[in-house]
Amino acid sequence: MNMYNWIEQVIYTERKKPLPILSFPAVQHLYVTMRELVADSNHQAIGMRAIADNYDMLAALSYMDLSVEAEAFGAYTVFKADEIPTIIGKLISTEAEAEALEVPEVGAGRTGENVETIRKAQMLINDRPVIAQCIGPFSLAGRLLNVNDIMLQCYENPELVHMVLKKAAAFITAYATALKKIGADGIIMAEPLAGLLSPQLIKEFSTRYVREIVGTLQDKHFIVIYHNCGGAVPHLMGSIMDTGCYAFHFGDAVDMASMLEKIPRNYLVMGNISPARVFNKGTAEQVRLETLKLLNQCGSYNNFVISSGCDIPPDVDLDNVNMFFKTVEGFYYRQSLRNAIS
Repeated sequence: MNMYNWIEQVIYTERKKPLPILSFPAVQHLYVTMRELVADSNHQAIGMRAIADNYDMLAALSYMDLSVEAEAFGAYTVFKADEIPTIIGKLISTEAEAEALEVPEVGAGRTGENVETIRKAQMLINDRPVIAQCIGPFSLAGRLLNVNDIMLQCYENPELVHMVLKKAAAFITAYATALKKIGADGIIMAEPLAGLLSPQLIKEFSTRYVREIVGTLQDKHFIVIYHNCGGAVPHLMGSIMDTGCYAFHFGDAVDMASMLEKIPRNYLVMGNISPARVFNKGTAEQVRLETLKLLNQCGSYNNFVISSGCDIPPDVDLDNVNMFFKTVEGFYYRQSLRNAIS
């Protein structure tokens, strides 16, 4: 599939399909635990097919599990029955430990299962692009150095941070290359920790590494979608646009209409219904109202695709998810009727 053409087709399609980050609720369709899902490529691929069968999304998405790459490096990962895995503690404290850190082979930890997931999903899903997911370099380095520590080390010991970043970026590149070779049509790169940096620091510690990864991977058959759910994103757009990506996904901490004003109309911009406040804790009526509100604000932008602000929790009320899709479909149907009459 020519993914550059796909982006153009999405922009010029009048009745747009949504693309929420909807993958972990597959556990409700499969009747498995989260712990079983994240450890088994069969469960994951069948879960992606179940989501594709039940929801008319622009693409089929794999799972936004930001512990995978850090676990491959050896970071301590906590698995619970019904929660997304998390990294605790830190793997690196000193420059000596950073120098000794080995870049793992693709296949370490659960990365092999995730590559297999994409291979199997490609066999099960052929009516839309299959998009994998990975972490961004600064966010991965933060999990290896500890999230709080890396923010301090950017000022006190930038050499240490760059040492870890180079190894993080090397592994992400190799991992994403494996996903590309096995059949993924693109990848969502989640770089939320970079959303806490200043405009100067994001250039030094995130954008330059993301740009190198994108430059290696992206071509007409494989796109990199940049995801950042940080609240400071509106002040960082110069650097974010410099990543080389043609599609962006933003969290609910930002005003989506203002983001669309900043970004050229030939770039896809996706977001940003709150996964926690609206999808998970809201009622179906609240989902309908929030979805309509965002569509009324942003639906006139051809390059806007409505989505969740981040990944939707596994235990979300599926009635809320159904209401989201029903509301989006109704909005664009009514809009197409108005356009036809006019």
